[in-house]
Amino acid sequence: MDEITATELKQRLSSGQHMQLLDVREPSEFEICNLGGELIPLQELPKQTVRIRRDVPVVVICHHGFRSAQAINYLNQRFGFDNLLNLKGGIHAWATEIDPAMRTY
Repeated sequence: MDEITATELKQRLSSGQHMQLLDVREPSEFEICNLGGELIPLQELPKQTVRIRRDVPVVVICHHGFRSAQAINYLNQRFGFDNLLNLKGGIHAWATEIDPAMRTY
């Protein structure tokens, strides 16, 4: 599985690289802190795959990187996605490494 670190994601976002952010956490978690992008909770993925782009890299985000890894494995195996990157350490890594002012939980 391909991964991207918080630092690498920050660099790509700062350079204006086209990508989709896909957050697979629950809405209550997304309200606490998020990077924007599409919110599709993990259990909703089977019904929402049409919202996931195939033409750009898609960075999949969760709290610590475990649910996003599950999502990537599922989307690769069931739907043939090959453009997915797991945010290593999840939103927590972003908050601790990139944006210490971001709320954590």
